[in-house]
Amino acid sequence: MKAPWQSVAIVGVGLIGGSIGLALKARGIAQRVIGVGRSEPSLAEARRLGAVDETTTDLAAGVATANLVVVASSVASIGELLGLIDAAARPGTLLTDAGSTKGSIVAGWEKMRRSRRCRFVGSHPIAGSHRKGPAAAAADLFTGRVTVVTPAKATPQQDTEEVAAFWSALGSTVFLMPPKDHDRLLAATSHVPHVVAAALAAATPAESIPLTAGGWRDSTRIAAGDPGLWADILLDNAPEVVRGLRRVAGMTARMQKALETHDRRALLSLLERAKERRDAVGS
Repeated sequence: MKAPWQSVAIVGVGLIGGSIGLALKARGIAQRVIGVGRSEPSLAEARRLGAVDETTTDLAAGVATANLVVVASSVASIGELLGLIDAAARPGTLLTDAGSTKGSIVAGWEKMRRSRRCRFVGSHPIAGSHRKGPAAAAADLFTGRVTVVTPAKATPQQDTEEVAAFWSALGSTVFLMPPKDHDRLLAATSHVPHVVAAALAAATPAESIPLTAGGWRDSTRIAAGDPGLWADILLDNAPEVVRGLRRVAGMTARMQKALETHDRRALLSLLERAKERRDAVGS
């Protein structure tokens, strides 16, 4: 798939945005990549690394000539940015995002659909790292990874297909699902695990830290993610995260009871169930 996009604007050129730019350049599927952001040093780093061809801090100027705009900023800012982009981009421009929650973002767009000038389909590439900034970006970040595309009921099929084709061209396996289903499923596989990892890290006594090894580090790695970014994600999907935490609390309570009563059979059964679920995912 060679250069189907004449001009792609990436709003937010950090880990995800920078990786999109690098993948576009490496795969030759965009003739021109424009990075839009607020920090001049970060934009300069993205240019130096070859993630973008040019940069600007002027949102309207950055998206004015783009055929496709990808918003890769924090979840809390995406809704407002989509409105500003819609007012500045050419009518008919295709927009998507890379937010980790989808319900509120898609609903916000759909509420104003009749007055919108552009086309929008929500997306979430399930790829990333606890690191941030363009220096952490990688051209192969999306290769072999899943991206969820979340059209609304009123989204034209052609728009969905174009956004799906974009992520597929970056190496992703694309899943289509409604925004609410995305938020329910991602709460279980991403948002709740982050809370659990953060709770485990926060509950670890300071005097135990010198004795941590691979198990603790593997279990708490994602707790090293940007706290501000994760607070926005968790609050935006709070009802589903709370439901997921209740399930975890129920399972933890069963394990605690087995320990308190020295019920090896019950404990073993729970540990085997956990191993079975984990082994199903692979390494």
